[in-house]
Amino acid sequence: MTRTVISTDDGAISWIRLNRPERLNAMNGDLVNELSAALAAAETRAATRVVILHGEGRAFCSGDDLKDLDAQTTSEAATQAWVESIQEITLQIMQSRKIVIAAVHGWCVGGALEWVVNCDFRLFADTTRWFFPEVGYGLFVTGGVTALLTKQVGPQIAKELMILGERHDAAKAVEVGIAWKLVAETELLEAARTLALAIAARPEEAVADIKHAINEGFHSSLAAAMALETKATVSGFLSAEAQARAKRF
Repeated sequence: MTRTVISTDDGAISWIRLNRPERLNAMNGDLVNELSAALAAAETRAATRVVILHGEGRAFCSGDDLKDLDAQTTSEAATQAWVESIQEITLQIMQSRKIVIAAVHGWCVGGALEWVVNCDFRLFADTTRWFFPEVGYGLFVTGGVTALLTKQVGPQIAKELMILGERHDAAKAVEVGIAWKLVAETELLEAARTLALAIAARPEEAVADIKHAINEGFHSSLAAAMALETKATVSGFLSAEAQARAKRF
């Protein structure tokens, strides 16, 4: 069976590639579980200083695989477990002692975009298209973005992005502060590697401590935001309106 996430270690860098290109790397149970395992392995690998998260094929990740919606909503317990598995990725990224770089191209949607917001540095290719579709389905966001993104871009822009759910290009991501830097798609992975090596050249403990201190201070309401998101997302997944809208999409 083809793995949905492929990890490659290269000196101080652990590359983690989402690998469902036939579904634009959409999030299903296998991908979420394998991504969690890959992040855990990178965390315990002593040589790893930086993790680079990227996608195979034409997209970074197109968000939740709506073809799996029925499996995700068989019961409230199943839905709760699914949402918590998505939220666990956020905690792994945010609480990691490693720096996590998102190298984003093509479509980056919904839960995947929320994971990107969790990353320490976010490189966007000029081909990137991104949006938050959840509210349009009657669902809710995850990844702590109700707290994180609001602090990063301001409450008005955060509401615009999450409520209106409009599709945006890479330049908009730089403009509002979601993307750190914009590069040509052909240069994306090399730019991520160059950044990773520059970070790896800095003192390890100092870098890890800076990440921890900034995240603790800036995102102090993360736990409360994620608890609210989980409750609202479970409710949304189980609503008949959201399921109907998602299936129409």
